[in-house]
Amino acid sequence: MNYQVFRERFSKFTCFSVEQVLAAFPDFNCGNYRQWILHGYIKRLRRGWYAFSDALHIPCVCDYFAGKIYSPSYLSCEYVMARTGLIPESVVQLTCVTTLKTASFKNEFGEFFYHSIKPELMFGYDVQVINGTLPVNVALPHKAFCDFLYLNHRYNTLEDMEGLRLDEDTLSELVSGGVLERTAERFRSSALMRRIGLARKAYAI
Repeated sequence: MNYQVFRERFSKFTCFSVEQVLAAFPDFNCGNYRQWILHGYIKRLRRGWYAFSDALHIPCVCDYFAGKIYSPSYLSCEYVMARTGLIPESVVQLTCVTTLKTASFKNEFGEFFYHSIKPELMFGYDVQVINGTLPVNVALPHKAFCDFLYLNHRYNTLEDMEGLRLDEDTLSELVSGGVLERTAERFRSSALMRRIGLARKAYAI
């Protein structure tokens, strides 16, 4: 197939799946993917998913890809905690939550990790828009922190919590009005409630 014909057909797609391509072109030759990658026209995101190479220039496009290549999912845990200033370190890996099995992918756009949780815990996120048109599912700050403590079992002492170096002002905002505890209660996890109590004690909040 001529690449220009393909590009014109999928010009509105920042990334696309093999299923979408076959729906548009039932006789599509999968060998085209390999050739177009070699020519630098497209990039492989994971098995069955590709993106046009010029997507590398779209700010934060990796956030969008995170929700497309493994769905349903939303950005959470360390990635959101860093973005909201709760932890001091910048986080390279995009950490997500999903109802699918735990998985990870690495491509030219970034490293993606997906924590598996129960379907009833898929709540507490908003849809943000990047580049004017690309929707991204992002956990609310208090949900990202609850997801993190729920999924990381090793934070069970005051010393562990102090080691996170949480920003006290940001943590105070999460605790304000009881929103953090109310969110945690929906997990029905005594371990999570205990870890939140430890975090509050460690930072005197």
